[in-house]
Amino acid sequence: MLTPDQLDAYERDGVLLVENVADEAMLATMRRALAELIAQSASVTQHNEVYDLEPDHTAADPRLRRIKQPHRHHPIFREFCTTEPLLSILKQLLGPDIRMHNSKLNVKAPSGGSPLEWHQDWAFHPHTNASLLAVGLMLEDCTMENGPMLVLRGSHKGRVVHDHNADGRFCGAIDPEQVPLDYENRIACVGKAGTITLHHTFAVHGSAANTSNRPRPFLLYELMAADAWPLMGVKDLDEFDSRMICGEKTYCPRMEALPVRLPLPPADNLGSIYENQASIKNRYFTAALVAN
Repeated sequence: MLTPDQLDAYERDGVLLVENVADEAMLATMRRALAELIAQSASVTQHNEVYDLEPDHTAADPRLRRIKQPHRHHPIFREFCTTEPLLSILKQLLGPDIRMHNSKLNVKAPSGGSPLEWHQDWAFHPHTNASLLAVGLMLEDCTMENGPMLVLRGSHKGRVVHDHNADGRFCGAIDPEQVPLDYENRIACVGKAGTITLHHTFAVHGSAANTSNRPRPFLLYELMAADAWPLMGVKDLDEFDSRMICGEKTYCPRMEALPVRLPLPPADNLGSIYENQASIKNRYFTAALVAN
């Protein structure tokens, strides 16, 4: 359970780190599952429904940016988000009825794993209310050298929607030259394996390239209160309801007055966020990497 001080910190900063949420047995099982999925990607030559590849991915040296929806590919990745103490933490922040929006496992391969430019989760999937957050689990120790997630402190409070380019198309990224945020006022999500991060759907976050010789596997779940419904619609109701992780589903969305800009017109490069961001001109993390 989160303490009052931790709840206050999440409300103030839009991000919180909690240590020792996954034990070593859980982490070991996840690492084995991840190794199997990486090995299976050796025969893959282009992005598909499971894998997002690094540009230098080869059969001899499989290198991934992301495994998409890992909860569909190994039961351990579904199991974790329904176990304690994580479930009790989520209920404190989202209430008793919780649905998963999506999951992903950002591998961040060693010696050059791709960066992610500043962005907001809300811009990708606005809902009828803002009871949404993301949980990240560090499968290995995370340091500044292997490209941790960085979150701009308090950026969730502005409730301003970014992530469109100068032409008005969705691109899944914030142009640092056009959007004057305080990019240095950030919290680095570093910690020991088993630590989780929690960040608000409006929080601005991103990560630099992995400059270390160690991978940075980071398992992410996007979760919402069951009465938060996606404004882009529900394509398959049975599948949608299958993502309930606790409590009761509802067909009565709760409405809040919130800033919304649909992720339309769609990105020039469809696919994962890495592909969405491929066409942006002004990059923060790439520039920082070159400068250093």
